[in-house]
Amino acid sequence: MKMQKTLITGAKMINEGNIQEMDILIEEPYIASIMRAGTNAGKACVIEAQGKYLLPGIIDEHVHFREPGLTHKADIYTESRAAVAGGVTSFMDMPNTIPQTTNHKTLEWKLKRASKSSLANYAFYLGATNDNLNEILDIDPAMIPGVKVFMGASTGNMRIDDEETLINIFSKAPCLIAVHCEDEDLIRKNLAYYQSIYAKDIPLEYHSLIRSADACQKSTQKAIALAREYDSRLHVLHLSSVEETKLFTNKLPSNQKQITSEVCIHHLWFSNIDYKEKGTKIKWNPSIKTPADKKALWEALLDDRIDAVATDHAPHTLHEKQNPYLSCPSGAPMVQHSLSAMFEMAFQRKLELTRVVEKMCHAPALLFNIHKRGFIREGYFADLVLIDPNEPWEVNSSNILYKCGWSPMEGTHFSSRVTHTWVNGHLVYKKGLFDESRKGMQLMFDNR
Repeated sequence: MKMQKTLITGAKMINEGNIQEMDILIEEPYIASIMRAGTNAGKACVIEAQGKYLLPGIIDEHVHFREPGLTHKADIYTESRAAVAGGVTSFMDMPNTIPQTTNHKTLEWKLKRASKSSLANYAFYLGATNDNLNEILDIDPAMIPGVKVFMGASTGNMRIDDEETLINIFSKAPCLIAVHCEDEDLIRKNLAYYQSIYAKDIPLEYHSLIRSADACQKSTQKAIALAREYDSRLHVLHLSSVEETKLFTNKLPSNQKQITSEVCIHHLWFSNIDYKEKGTKIKWNPSIKTPADKKALWEALLDDRIDAVATDHAPHTLHEKQNPYLSCPSGAPMVQHSLSAMFEMAFQRKLELTRVVEKMCHAPALLFNIHKRGFIREGYFADLVLIDPNEPWEVNSSNILYKCGWSPMEGTHFSSRVTHTWVNGHLVYKKGLFDESRKGMQLMFDNR
């Protein structure tokens, strides 16, 4: 297969804290040269990018692409296609599929499947259960981002409720431990209270009180205590409350911390005020909480107590989301719209564009020790995105690419739009058109 040379010229490159006009030469699959604008690069396919921003491809460390077993909601092909249209060039998929990814056989199945169907680069977490410690101990840390632990909150049989199992995982896991922190006992107590008042007809606005800030804080505090006791490499997923943000430090750079955290787009964009308009479309676990919680998450992101931004992309069919509160699943799709949403918040002066790239590209690469990705550097894989800051558009049913066909961002007007996405130097997406002739690569981790 012939590898193409491409010159991206005239773009404003956002990378490693700077914005500067540079030309980038791609020799697939790598970035060959970073040159001053106007440098002669010889024979190459030229992409004129004046007025556009060029940035490293987004690394989404937290998605649920639903394959295998839940492919009526989504699959690796459809969601990776939506991802690259939104500038996401790499994803890390969670283990709560059917069957669950809790052993090496199911992990290998996913890797093989993605190699044939994913337009983006890919990696898969191994899920922890109360009885798969041997599988965890047999992990090759260079092959997976980490082991996923549900601390209290349950998904199938993946709730770790055995104290000895938790201690074994935190003391012996040879890789990063990524945790979903909500205290199940407290959630059940809250749910019983509201059922005593409303029976089966609990109003949606009580979701943030059932899956409460206290439940998140209690579970997160326990995970941090275990990590400190056993010197574990811990990453806490989807912070959602004021009190959780107080548990983290900004005294070290992200890549030097033993305990790190992420926030998701929906917790930065919405608050519980939006339940009235969006309804169950913004029912997530952990729940979207108060404006005060949203404000605290922003503060923690900007002062580096929160290290990275992800999506927790978790599609369900619209029919499923229209169920009453108790039978409505939590989660919603987001990978196609995460970068445009963060750019929009930058245009609203909530953060700098350089910080968008830091939190969505650089930080995930550093936190997970991803091999040669997340930065625009010579010799790194050419995972790149062009975004036009002057191409307004509205999210609607005609341009939503998720298999489920809907988005909680529907009706939102964005000022900027992804125009081009390269994965390993291959131009996979250009202004609404896809070149699916090459697939993404498995992410590798410098953890040995």
